[in-house]
Amino acid sequence: MIEAHATRAAVVRARNGARPVSAARRGYRRVVRGMLITDAAGILLAFWLPIAVRYAAGGRAHSDYLVIGALAVPVFLAVFSILDTYAAYRMTPAEEFRRLMMGIGVGIALVVMVSFWAESAISRAWLGWAWGLSLVLVLGSRRLWHRHLGRLRSSGRLAFHTLIVGTNIEAVHLAKVMSSKRFGFHVIGMVATYAGPRKVDDVEVIGDVETVGEVPVVGEVGRIRQLIRETGADCVFVAASAVRTEEMRHLTRSARLEGAQVRVSANLPETLSTRLTAQPVGGVMSLALEPTTLSLLQSAAKRSLDLLGASLTLLLTAPLFAVVALGVKVSSRGPVFYRQERVGLHGRHFTMLKFRTMVVDAEEMLRELRARNESSGPLFKIKDDPRLTAFGRFLRRWSLDELPQLLNVLMGRMSLVGPRPSLPTEVALYEDWHFDRLEVRPGMTGLWQVSGRSTLSFDDYVRMDLFYIENWSLAYDLYILAKTIPAVLSGRGSF
Repeated sequence: MIEAHATRAAVVRARNGARPVSAARRGYRRVVRGMLITDAAGILLAFWLPIAVRYAAGGRAHSDYLVIGALAVPVFLAVFSILDTYAAYRMTPAEEFRRLMMGIGVGIALVVMVSFWAESAISRAWLGWAWGLSLVLVLGSRRLWHRHLGRLRSSGRLAFHTLIVGTNIEAVHLAKVMSSKRFGFHVIGMVATYAGPRKVDDVEVIGDVETVGEVPVVGEVGRIRQLIRETGADCVFVAASAVRTEEMRHLTRSARLEGAQVRVSANLPETLSTRLTAQPVGGVMSLALEPTTLSLLQSAAKRSLDLLGASLTLLLTAPLFAVVALGVKVSSRGPVFYRQERVGLHGRHFTMLKFRTMVVDAEEMLRELRARNESSGPLFKIKDDPRLTAFGRFLRRWSLDELPQLLNVLMGRMSLVGPRPSLPTEVALYEDWHFDRLEVRPGMTGLWQVSGRSTLSFDDYVRMDLFYIENWSLAYDLYILAKTIPAVLSGRGSF
């Protein structure tokens, strides 16, 4: 009987194209299980830690809060699952951050609703602490998981075995991009199609096997199901310009039957998924790209975040502000603040404030140091800048010299998050496409701050600024602000 059941199961698996789960998928499943455990522990700690502080003596209120905190765990995990926050291999950290923020807010609201209907009086202060600690613990643990994922991808242990469909220029570009292990793909072959020219300039023929670059062409799209099975591919990555509609239908059906994931390239610049909406048009699937021009309400929300964030930060850092000012004054000759003309919104000039980190005659010394410039384009950066004072070098290391910029934010000349503020001499050397970064207020921090700081080239600065402008959202601002703290503490790229 057991043997008969096993035989029937084998037949069903064979019909459905079932096959063993790949090492990459097993690895991601282990990571997801780990995320579930750390999320549950973080939520439980976020709800129980304030109880331990306030109700250490015990009592009825103490036990009620313990029960609510324990019940909150499955509620939060269910919300996180509904929002698909455990799809670790197909979601950017920024999108995950946005969904987790939303999930924690929804989870707190559900706890409030349940406690209301259960006629259980709960402290608003306790809920506030639970919300704040949930954000810190859950987002913090997810950041550690992403570091772990990065290490696993770099080592090749979390790489999807991938077939690229197409042999045209776009397919070759995909293969080159995927040669970097950090994206989590291992290209095992290319599949020829019938849409357009089949070969590209760097096709080589070795015996009976064609290769595009260094990637073998393993067959044609008509045999895609057999090719997936023979190569053990986890993922079929389609170069959209290389396939026809009827080929795409065959591809998706074959990949579904073989349990392989299908990805299709889009001829779009790098874009956050929050701006994309899939819409069928006459039987053809299209991607709608939402515009990101700030509405009056969105501008008000961003300005409110700037005012609230700058005010709270100034209030919290007031003692540090005074200590740094005293340190600058006694450590070297000159004023406490360094004032410099910068270019802001729509090209308007403003005076940016910083704590002085250089000697008084730093501008005069600049001419002699131009030849040592380590940056590109209009930027001037050198690691061992002789103009820096000893205390100034310490301030640069921890970005404390930028604290006075909070005053620029309060005055509306800067934002907490935005493009790097440019010098007039830099703007004078701009190319046409560089001017787009002046569409918004410059920021104290931005993608350039959390992605390499002084180690980036000028064009990298501009591309990141334009990506930020094209994909702005309030959640994205919060994500960048959250990433700024570890970037500053690590001191990576600061000089």
